[in-house]
Amino acid sequence: MQTASWYQTLLKPSWAPPAWLFGPVWIVLFVLIAISFGKVFLAVFKRQLPWMVALPFVLNLVFNFSFTYLQFGLKNNYLAAADVILVLATLIWAMVAVYPHIKWVTYMQIPYFLWVSFATVLQLTITFLNR
Repeated sequence: MQTASWYQTLLKPSWAPPAWLFGPVWIVLFVLIAISFGKVFLAVFKRQLPWMVALPFVLNLVFNFSFTYLQFGLKNNYLAAADVILVLATLIWAMVAVYPHIKWVTYMQIPYFLWVSFATVLQLTITFLNR
């Protein structure tokens, strides 16, 4: 409850989506992530892909799951802003790394890429507005 009330007190841009939208969007994205990242990890496990192709996927998951703690647990906009940039950077790296091997995995990341790009701009704006 305290986290929700803290987040509500932050200044946000007029174009920020309503809070209820984040849950449904992330459910869809996590399904896409589970399928596509799962394919990459399975291919690495079967030695069909080199480990280095999976590295940005692993880092992306670490940074993705860290965001909630940094933003809502620590209530630190600066760390959350740095983290979301790392989520975006590792996602781009992952898309580029896997494209020569499993193109559909890259294509499946497009909705995730679009959302994380938007989320990055949103988080940077919130961080700037609340500095």
